[in-house]
Parts: sequence; structure tokens; C-alpha cells
Amino acid sequence: MGKITFYEDRGFQGRCYQCSSDCPNLQPYFSRCNSIRVDSGCWMLYERPNYQGHQYFLRRGDYPDYQQWMGFNDSIRSCCLISDTSSHRLRLYEREDQKGLIAELSEDCPCIQDRFRLSEVRSLHVLEGCWVLYEMPNYRGRQYLLRPQEYRRYQDWGAVDAKAGSLRRVVDLY
Repeated sequence: MGKITFYEDRGFQGRCYQCSSDCPNLQPYFSRCNSIRVDSGCWMLYERPNYQGHQYFLRRGDYPDYQQWMGFNDSIRSCCLISDTSSHRLRLYEREDQKGLIAELSEDCPCIQDRFRLSEVRSLHVLEGCWVLYEMPNYRGRQYLLRPQEYRRYQDWGAVDAKAGSLRRVVDLY
């Protein structure tokens, strides 16, 4: 079970809304989101309703302003609670349709370029657990939630290009 609280103003001020499960449309509850408190669980937040737009991965903790979760603006319109699993495995491919296997990962990778001499991933297969792919090294830039399934091309995970900088397992650290 997860628990997240959205606040309209920075520093946990203003109107707030508490959520404990997936919500495809947060628009009725607040007009903007400038701070968030995650009491439990791992969450993916979305800039637009129905899990569309920029994605932001949050773990337990306090986020006093939207820059703290690498937000591009104060718009959060949907969210989903991500199930935590004990095992994680993912395969990276340099070509579309799972061709040209690069590696199989079971741990976080802060810099795909340093580890594999590669800055693009064209397809991947999540075998176990959920992951977050970041377009830049050290868990920065656009974020994409990866659930167990085959992703035959980068558009399948919602990216506009094949740029891949880092990968992190979805794990509730508490």
C-alpha cells in the first residue's frame, strides 16, 4: 500500500490531496503541484491525465518543490503506484526487435555509456521487476517507467529518441 500527498504550493503549503492508489486524472483535486510528500511506496507521476506526458519517479521522501523531482513545470495530472519486487532483470539491445544483445542487468546502472560504450538503446526486454530508464547519466533527464514486457523499439516506452543514459530498479528502500 502506498501513500502520497500532493500540495499546490511549495514547502507543503496550500490545498492538498492524499492518494493511495493509481489515479488517471488528478485534475479535480488540485490545479497545480509544487510539493509532494511520499509516505510509502514508489510512484510514477505524469504531467498529463491518463498516464501521458513527462514521467517522474518518486520514492519515499519529501519534495518541497517540483525541481526536487526534476519536474519541468508544476503540472501533475495522473499517478500510479509501482509494485515493488525482490528481483530485477532486464536485457538491453542495440537494434530494434531485440536484436544485438548488449547485456543483461540485475543492478542499477548509473552510466550506460561508461559501462557499455553505448549512448542509445533501440529495444529492451524487462524480464523481472520494474525499472526507470533515464535519458541522461546519473539518473537525470526524461524518465520512462519500464514494466515487465518486451519493448521492440524506443517508441514503445514513450521516448522520442533512443537516448539512454542510466537505469534504476524500482525498489522501495525503506
